[in-house]
Amino acid sequence: MPGGRLSQQERQQIASGLADDLPYAEIARRLDRPTSTVTREVMRNGGPVAYRAELAHRATERRAHRRRPATSRGPGAAPHPHGRDAAAVAEYEEQLTAVLVATGVPRMAARVLTVLFTADAGSLTASQLAQRLQVSPASISKAIAFLDGQSLVRRERDERRRDRYVVDDELFYQATIAGARSNDQLVATARQGAAVLGADSPAAQRLENVARFLDFISESILRAAEQARAVLHTRPASPDPDRERA
Repeated sequence: MPGGRLSQQERQQIASGLADDLPYAEIARRLDRPTSTVTREVMRNGGPVAYRAELAHRATERRAHRRRPATSRGPGAAPHPHGRDAAAVAEYEEQLTAVLVATGVPRMAARVLTVLFTADAGSLTASQLAQRLQVSPASISKAIAFLDGQSLVRRERDERRRDRYVVDDELFYQATIAGARSNDQLVATARQGAAVLGADSPAAQRLENVARFLDFISESILRAAEQARAVLHTRPASPDPDRERA
């Protein structure tokens, strides 16, 4: 069924389609599944290059085994914030985690970042993260160390002197700046190599061109980030009631 869980046979078909360089949309059409289902399945299990049907199937079974049964929403049950669909939120969190992993973020760090992104407060303590993700404090500590090193989270102390890990609008700016600046050492090293190899040699010219290219890209990113910084602090305009009635 299009809405049900993927079977092992379907995962084998996905693997075969990837091996034949078929686009996700074509694989999904052959399975009679939404393209988004195939995309999430592949990205959640190693990406198009590393996807293996058997490993993906076992990983899904392990996740299903770890997942707690959903609690019924009786009259006394606390409603999900803002009336959100809990199942849709959980599915979106898995999708965001898979996309982050595909960009090179380690899986546990991606899970932590996803939880922080989707928390309305934008900040959680280490114990809250461990509880939300059902993992050990050591796993959280390792993930935070990676994210902090990439300028993707910020550490703050709350009123109870507990460390809180924060994602906010300004961190996108800081992470962009840090990413652009990370090219500086490569630019300097390329130019050093050009000097060592002799300015007129093909190898030196190649290295100098690499340095110029990265220099240009970094400066362009820095200028664009500074110009666009205010966008991160812009709030959507309130709907115009008169326009809605019209």
